[in-house]
Amino acid sequence: MARNSTNVRTELRRLAMRAAMRVAGTVNPLWTGHQAERLFRTPRRTRPSRKAGAVLAHGEQRFLELCGERVAVWSWGEGPRVLLVHGWSGYGGQLTAFVGPLVAAGFSVVTFDAPGHGRSSGRLSSLPEMARMIRAVGHATGGPHALVAHSFGAAASALALRDGLAVERAVFVAPPTDPRKAVAFFSRELALPARAEARMVERLEARVGPLEDYVVPDFAPSLKTPLRIFHDEGDNEVRVEAGEAIARAWPGATLVRTHGLGHYRILYTPAVIRDAVDFIAESRPRDAWPLVAAPAREPLTAQPRL
Repeated sequence: MARNSTNVRTELRRLAMRAAMRVAGTVNPLWTGHQAERLFRTPRRTRPSRKAGAVLAHGEQRFLELCGERVAVWSWGEGPRVLLVHGWSGYGGQLTAFVGPLVAAGFSVVTFDAPGHGRSSGRLSSLPEMARMIRAVGHATGGPHALVAHSFGAAASALALRDGLAVERAVFVAPPTDPRKAVAFFSRELALPARAEARMVERLEARVGPLEDYVVPDFAPSLKTPLRIFHDEGDNEVRVEAGEAIARAWPGATLVRTHGLGHYRILYTPAVIRDAVDFIAESRPRDAWPLVAAPAREPLTAQPRL
């Protein structure tokens, strides 16, 4: 009953916001567009789950001053570094299911809370700002050998690679392709009138530049980093067609379709994690770091079908 009541309250708030933005956008599209643009760049702070919090508690935590923000960073293990990148309104702990298997395979692992997320400072963010932070964290922690990124973090990681970040392998989970689609969805959710939406886009592009510059399949042909993409066919947050488009455009990329895992459970699925770690391990420098004995694996048939 409590859950249903919470859902009802959430839906009522959403409907009230839509009604208010529709009226305000008709009366004053300039002001409404400015407010919508700020809301678009404001992530929610998600509290870590108990399991993710336990993994974070066993990592080495520190705060780094990067790009004018105080950024929470965690690290584990020894060896070539793998950077874990969360998505919009996420937190570094969302990818901690990868930590144990990567450390067991002889890697060190670094994750962080982006500005406006988790324990880091700041309130606003955007795709290019996230990309700059990925590069800054990578540089400050010794340079990543590989990275694993989820959703919005995958699009930002692609942009970081385009702009100079160098890694030997990349893994994207449920990557989106085009920020213009996110803007259009956001506008529909707020029921913004066309003039207010135009003002929102105008203000956003004044800050970050033309949105068309961030369409991943458009610049993917210039990227040479070996890429493995995991995308669920039932993902309702980012459609699998996005992963397919990136895989077609990115030289040598491979796409693994999953079934029944959605947008988030895919991050905790042993078969996905195992495949991702094996893919990264293929690039591991031989004899440079001793391997740690990996735990016994359950048979693939016992895991969700890939």
